[in-house]
Amino acid sequence: MTQHLAAPTTPAAETPGWWRDAVIYQVYPRSFADGDGDGMGDLPGIRARLPYLADLGVDAVWLSPFYASPQADAGYDVADYRAIDPMFGTLQDADDLIREAHDLGLRIIVDIVPNHSSDRHEWFRRALREGPGSPMRERYHFRPGKGEKGEEPPNDWESIFGGPAWTRTTNPDGSPGEWYLHLFAPEQPDFNWENDTVRNEFRSVLRFWLDKGVDGFRIDVAHGMVKAEGLPDMGHSGQLKLLGTQTLPFFDQDGVHEIYRDWRTILDAYPGQRIGVAEAWTPSAERTARYLRPGELHQAFNFHYLSTPWEAGALREVIDSSLDSMRPVGAPTTWVLSNHDVVRHLTRLGGDVGRARAATLLMLALPGSAYLYQGEELGLPEVTDLPDEVRQDPAFYRRSPDEDGTEGDGQDGLRDGCRVPIPWSSEGPSYGFGTGGSWLPQPGGWAKLAVSAQTDDPDSTLVLYRSALAIRRRRPELGAGDGVEWLDAPEGVLAFRRRAAQGADGADGGTVLVLANTTGADITLPAGLVPAGTLLLASGPVPAGGDILPADTTVWWATHG
Repeated sequence: MTQHLAAPTTPAAETPGWWRDAVIYQVYPRSFADGDGDGMGDLPGIRARLPYLADLGVDAVWLSPFYASPQADAGYDVADYRAIDPMFGTLQDADDLIREAHDLGLRIIVDIVPNHSSDRHEWFRRALREGPGSPMRERYHFRPGKGEKGEEPPNDWESIFGGPAWTRTTNPDGSPGEWYLHLFAPEQPDFNWENDTVRNEFRSVLRFWLDKGVDGFRIDVAHGMVKAEGLPDMGHSGQLKLLGTQTLPFFDQDGVHEIYRDWRTILDAYPGQRIGVAEAWTPSAERTARYLRPGELHQAFNFHYLSTPWEAGALREVIDSSLDSMRPVGAPTTWVLSNHDVVRHLTRLGGDVGRARAATLLMLALPGSAYLYQGEELGLPEVTDLPDEVRQDPAFYRRSPDEDGTEGDGQDGLRDGCRVPIPWSSEGPSYGFGTGGSWLPQPGGWAKLAVSAQTDDPDSTLVLYRSALAIRRRRPELGAGDGVEWLDAPEGVLAFRRRAAQGADGADGGTVLVLANTTGADITLPAGLVPAGTLLLASGPVPAGGDILPADTTVWWATHG
């Protein structure tokens, strides 16, 4: 069969390593744009807004799941990997979106969710119907329980969403049955990746979407598919607190790398440089780099950077460690400040708009690929006052406080606050999101943050993002490369140069000086740091002369030094 080798319509397919310094924009389909007026975002809505993303200046668009799903976890519980959920549209809508994105010079990356399926997936439904010993049960993790009557879970693993990671089934005759593993919600049973049928199915799913022209996959829970042999007990509770600090028996097992070496051969069989991006929570940047060794994936999210406070010393340390760990495997570092699972960075950094803007310019000056989350270019804050009755995050309903009143063993369940539909216009019941309201209520103050309110305002956050991305695209010093040249700077200030590679004629490339003040006070720069050049962009107002770097401000200067 040669269908998967046919050349799709992809932009700039001949450009080497497009992904190495790409700016990739995450669209959360529920909350981006509603095309049919039902209050829920959809593929036609996204398609209608693609020109906005092209004008913003991003290189690619990553779409969170839009597959057929009961929506127990906002689409991360997939019932059919080859079908579009009716709430989002049809396969034809997906085809049209991919084609139009390519026509606009945008690449499309889609989510793939290989760690678990929905409990409504036909495989799992058959596994329940056919009972213990069924070959279908070998595609998941079914186990007899512990205790005299099997009344205890097979091990002590905890769900990321809170509570045990096991749910007991009921046999066809009504008697208590085996238990099945779900590291997330009970509606999300984990696949058994030791099963060849599971591996073959996902090879087929990848080819299905590659044949449609997608440019890559963001791999959900990329660290989770392989479990330690024998599913050993952890021996204690509070396991979520260890995520990203040590290798766990259910996360970041070495066996996942065999899967990605296999997937890389599939990606490489297609023209246009299709990529794989790992969502991998690991104990260190060095462990993350293992996912990006030659013959494995192309990128991995840099969660260590996302979780770093706005403090010069901590930022420099994580920047250096990130770059140092990726350099030996020849992979680009990625940088991200917000996504659909974390508090928006404006709120996380203290609610200071200037600080959030400064953090953005710092991130976009670093070598590698940058990820933007929808609405951050508008300066949207986290919505922290959503009523309990409107929340839809499954972790919200499973969390249980500890005895001392602090949060329990699952996620906080408050991810809805970063998923509120974004505002497009200053008027209307949903600020232009759609004609039928929005599935989560939008704050009244968002009128002034809408796209229409910011488009022609030279001081707006939207214009800052557009300007930064335009400069980054035309200045080879920014984004490209694998290192920064640090300069001595006052306490609380990050100062570094980015130099363009030498041209083919032997001429030196340009130089950009980046200065970031992470303190709450203006700082007088020493003579050696006072720039002699042209101001490219600043995250806020800066005095003439360049010797004063205002509080919580990042500045880009074009220099010749």
